[in-house]
Amino acid sequence: MRYTAIGDRRVSALCLGAMKFGSETEDATASALLDRFVEAGGTFVDTADCYQFWVEGFHGHESETFLGRWRRERGVTDEVVIATKLGAQPTVPGTGLETKEGLSAEAVAKAAERSSERLGTDRLDLLYAHQEDRSVPLEETMGAFAALVADGRVAELGLSNHRTWRLERARAIAETRHWPRPRVLQYRYSYLQPRFDRPLQSMGHMHVTPELLDFVRAERAEGREYTVVAYTPLLWGAYTRRDKTLDPVYDHPGTAARLAVLDDVVAETGATRNQVVLAWLMDHGIVPLVGVSGTAQLDEAIEATDLALSPEQRSRLDEAG
Repeated sequence: MRYTAIGDRRVSALCLGAMKFGSETEDATASALLDRFVEAGGTFVDTADCYQFWVEGFHGHESETFLGRWRRERGVTDEVVIATKLGAQPTVPGTGLETKEGLSAEAVAKAAERSSERLGTDRLDLLYAHQEDRSVPLEETMGAFAALVADGRVAELGLSNHRTWRLERARAIAETRHWPRPRVLQYRYSYLQPRFDRPLQSMGHMHVTPELLDFVRAERAEGREYTVVAYTPLLWGAYTRRDKTLDPVYDHPGTAARLAVLDDVVAETGATRNQVVLAWLMDHGIVPLVGVSGTAQLDEAIEATDLALSPEQRSRLDEAG
């Protein structure tokens, strides 16, 4: 297992997504996947307080509730970092993001308290603002998060699905107010690159842009580190499964060019497409967040942490398309 850092914590360079745990994934299977991940050295798990309100029969909070129960049953404490997100849970049953709780100071405080109760902890390891809420001044949201850190209720802060200019505004607010800076950023990202003149089809998704990566590099040069966590890194199996189609945003000549180089590296390494994609992300300091439904998928992802791409292979992958 590879390891990296999020803020001041050392975590596995592979993050296990728990979105479907407690809902679509049977409890026994979810527990077995978590156990296997931890046994292999995995120490980073991701959830959100709204998973999965959009699936019929569920209301949100199921994933956090399941993880809290698993932690109690296994006696897991601070050896596993559990990241959660708030702000996207609907306030009206049966509705969607149009009624989301948002990021007011009151909403942040209440949601964080509920997440702590469900996860069975007095201190959340990593707490993200799930989506932007432009109805609330960013300074109010930042102040609410800072208060949680000051009270010892949150260890590390993150932002998910925010425009790059709002990341910079959040940084400036934190610096001016001497508040803790969100140091973990969660976005959609994979080896294949989309067209940015078309929207993603998936609800609530925001893709990493070249500008965001440039922001992270520039901040690092100034001594301010950020960790990027990438969700949907394997594009729901589209790299390897013929029954999975790509989002239309990938319908451009660069996709075929990148897949051709990807297959060359697959042939050279003996790894799978998925494993090369995950290794490429980790080699660039990005933490892939993988969702799996069985141990075979999980083992494939875990084995990717041991895959060593050569500098020449990484260069070819980078420059394709």
